[in-house]
Amino acid sequence: MKAIGFKQSLPITEKNSFIAFEAEKPSPTGYDLLVKIWAISVNPVDYKIRQNAAKDTVLDTPKIIGWDAVGIVEAVGDKTSKFKEGDQVYYAGDITRSGSNAEYQLIDERIVGHKPINLSVPEVAAMPLTSLTAYEALFDRIRIDPEKDSGKSVLIIAGAGGVGSIAIQLAKKLCNLTVIATASREDSITWCKDLGADFVVNHHNLKEELEKIGHSQVHYILDFVDLEGYWELSTDIIKPQGHIVSITGSSKPLNLNLLKNKSVTFSWEFMYTRSMFNTEDIERQHEILNHMAHLLDEGTLKTTLTTTLYGFTVENLKTAHEMQESGKSIGKTVILY
Repeated sequence: MKAIGFKQSLPITEKNSFIAFEAEKPSPTGYDLLVKIWAISVNPVDYKIRQNAAKDTVLDTPKIIGWDAVGIVEAVGDKTSKFKEGDQVYYAGDITRSGSNAEYQLIDERIVGHKPINLSVPEVAAMPLTSLTAYEALFDRIRIDPEKDSGKSVLIIAGAGGVGSIAIQLAKKLCNLTVIATASREDSITWCKDLGADFVVNHHNLKEELEKIGHSQVHYILDFVDLEGYWELSTDIIKPQGHIVSITGSSKPLNLNLLKNKSVTFSWEFMYTRSMFNTEDIERQHEILNHMAHLLDEGTLKTTLTTTLYGFTVENLKTAHEMQESGKSIGKTVILY
């Protein structure tokens, strides 16, 4: 099978930042499905791992990354029960295994969902990783109760990004929260409003912007861009007994004492936790993806696809990574094979 990977962590502009090569087509065992991939999408995690996985070394075998895919099941392992050959599926994968930047991939069926029926292949490919991340942040970390918490305020930092674009929709449509998203450019502001944000505020002077709209403090904060940069501000604007969730990590220790007097809860959200540690509730991702497929099919949620590149090529993968690295992309970029 054809695959695209890298042997060194190089700037995306370098000739060998990605290389195409032939790899052996794998065979499924256990809970694995062998999926023939139709399309993939690119997320910030892709370029971050490309930049760091082979920084001071040259790998013997090219590393295959990629964590969003849609395709068709070609074969199944001996422990599978949820899918059969010919089923159309979508998933965000497992960071500890070979990725989706290939013609075929092995994937544990317990983190796979049935593909939404009413969406095109590119529209579906845009959705898995960001959907799982946003859904887990709201329902598994904060544990929003749509009845009890209806009307509470959530600040979504980086509203126009991949995860923010889903979080706005889920927070509004499923949780009935007052949604405040951050964006600064005209196109990203419009994007957030179209997805259902009640307010869009400029992150460059966030505290003043929140005061202007009458929300100087918020019940929940979802950080999808820079926890370290927003930490002190977040601890200031979070309401007593509020909840902060971040997906971004920090290069230095955070001062959790800033949360103490307000009894604020802080949670990390890492979409790969369940697959990485084979948790007891690993099947939760199968359930979430199926729920998201239903919500997409009935039109409650809409795809966040903005760009489609045609052809599984090194050039297209480089273009998609360049767009992610720019920090200015809105929604999701998909490569259709």
